[in-house]
Amino acid sequence: MKHFSVLFIVLLSFSALCQQKAKTENVILVTIDGYRWQEFFGGPQKKVLRVKKYVHDADKLKSRFEDTDPVKSRAKLMPFMWDVIAKNGQIYGNKTIGNKVTLTNGYKFSFPGYNEILSGWGDHRVNSNDYPDDPNYNIFDFLASKKGFENKLFAVGTWDAFPRIINDKRNHVPVYVNMKADANGGIHIKNVNRPIDFDSWQTHIPAHNPYAKTDTFTYQFAKEYIARYHPRFSFIGFDETDDYAHEGNYDAYLNTANTLDSYMQDLWNFVQGDPQYKDKTTIIITCDHGRGDVPILEWRHHGHVYGAEYIWVAVMGPGISPKGEVMKKMLLHQNQLASTIAALLGYEYKPDHFAGKPIDSILDK
Repeated sequence: MKHFSVLFIVLLSFSALCQQKAKTENVILVTIDGYRWQEFFGGPQKKVLRVKKYVHDADKLKSRFEDTDPVKSRAKLMPFMWDVIAKNGQIYGNKTIGNKVTLTNGYKFSFPGYNEILSGWGDHRVNSNDYPDDPNYNIFDFLASKKGFENKLFAVGTWDAFPRIINDKRNHVPVYVNMKADANGGIHIKNVNRPIDFDSWQTHIPAHNPYAKTDTFTYQFAKEYIARYHPRFSFIGFDETDDYAHEGNYDAYLNTANTLDSYMQDLWNFVQGDPQYKDKTTIIITCDHGRGDVPILEWRHHGHVYGAEYIWVAVMGPGISPKGEVMKKMLLHQNQLASTIAALLGYEYKPDHFAGKPIDSILDK
């Protein structure tokens, strides 16, 4: 009986330790479409700034974001990433130092990238942005089957392909897209019957950046929904960095990245001020694909462009060790994110197809 009591106490202690380590109860996944690792880790790139057809006001960009030290430059461009997450979380993907994160789907554009993020599989069948409803089981399907996640899943995006990517017809996850302002001052959103006041959201567009209008609507709606309904897993997909890169508008590309960084700061402040989320929520920020590195043309594009397979990942939350920018040489993959999200929430992701393993260094394994 004495041995049994000791064993029982040991088992209770082990169980308490496991519960103590599993602190994440909610995850918010954010994507910044097509945002290059080059700017993320190095700030504005001189070789692009020198090409006049891509830059409207080089002096203004340099004044706001540039420094002779790229570490200071990137912090000017994305202060939340480098002043907060880099001190309290973990950041991966600086190819310059051999810390690499790559996609595995081979296509290097959006629909295959989002499929890989959410399903954990770089499925070669998913080969078009016009692909129909994604057949692959994904993290939304997985969490929808778990107790405590009923009506606690949510997605919003600037791109109208997300309902097909998430396959909301199959898993019935509310996916909000198609946000458009009308002449009467309202925004009509798919699955929302009443218009939402446009003027109140328009005031949140930073004066220095008139470009990020649609992403501003996406963010304000996301924050309102999260505040009202407290989903346990949320996905927010921003898009305008990719749009402006394709246009060759480097000013708008950088300003929008800076704006989205400020939205992440605002989101984190909200999370930490909300009793249901405070110290229980992990935020993961990443991108669907990279872009080329050559300043003439290739920085604008991806797909078959060399180098567009390199991406980055930032994560912060309870139980995440504050490793900052991880300097260790390593190779991670986009297909590991779905299983990492599941693991953070205390589950083993088991789809009916291949999926990458959780990122051990995030989980401290």
